[in-house]
Amino acid sequence: MSELNLSAKGSNVFIGKDVIFGKNCIIGHNVVIHDGTVIGENVRIDDNTVIGKKKLKSPNSAMATDEVLPPAKIGNGVLIGAGVVIYAGAEIGDKVLVADQAAVQFGVKVGEMTIIGRGVLIESKCTIGKKCKIESNAYITALSEIGNYCFIAPCVATSNDNFAGRSKERFKHFRGITVKDGGRIGVNATILPGITIGEDAMVAAGSVVTKDVPAGRVFAGVPAKDFGAVPADQLLKNNL
Repeated sequence: MSELNLSAKGSNVFIGKDVIFGKNCIIGHNVVIHDGTVIGENVRIDDNTVIGKKKLKSPNSAMATDEVLPPAKIGNGVLIGAGVVIYAGAEIGDKVLVADQAAVQFGVKVGEMTIIGRGVLIESKCTIGKKCKIESNAYITALSEIGNYCFIAPCVATSNDNFAGRSKERFKHFRGITVKDGGRIGVNATILPGITIGEDAMVAAGSVVTKDVPAGRVFAGVPAKDFGAVPADQLLKNNL
C-alpha cells in the first residue's frame, strides 16, 4: 500500500491489503478500497464510494459463476463521484469520469475519456469504448459491447433476456446489445436482446428497437423503423 502518494485522505477511509496508488490521488470521506486494487496517478475518489467490491452471487442468476476476479484497476486522471460502486474485475481507462451513484460491475472494461453519467448501471462483462458518453440513469445490460465515440442518452434501457426470466432455456440465449463506433441512442429508448446498432446509426428518443439497425441509418418509433440516412454533417468522420 502506497498511501504516501495520497495528496489528501478524508476520515473513516478503509484501504485493503496491497492497494497501489499512483501520485497525487485524493480520497474523500467514508471510502472503501478493497485488497489489491490498482489506482493510477491524479485520481480523485469522492465520499462514500467503494472500489473493488466483490460480486454478489445468486444461484438463480444467469451470470452466477465461481470465477476468481482480479482486483479493480483505475487508470490515470480518473474522476469518481460520490456513492459510486466499482466491482472487482473492472478496468477503468485513463481520464474517465464516473459520476455520482453510478455502478460498474465485474468484468467491465471502460475506454479512455469516456463519461459514465449519474446513476448509470453497467452490468457485468460489458465493454465500453473510448470517448463515449453514457448519460444519467442509462442501463447497460450484461454482456453488451459499446464501441468508440458512442452516445447513449438518459434513461436508455437495454436487455439481454428474450425469455423474461422464465424457463431454463433462457440460459442458452443470453445476449447483450452491440453498439458499433459512433452509434447513438436517444433518451428513453429501449433496445431488445442481441440487437446491433450499426456504425453511425441513430435511434430516436422513445423508440423500441426490435431488429438490427444498419450503419448510418435513423430508426424511430414503436417498433422502430427506418426513417432514412443520418445527415452527412452528423457522421462521425465529419466530427472528429
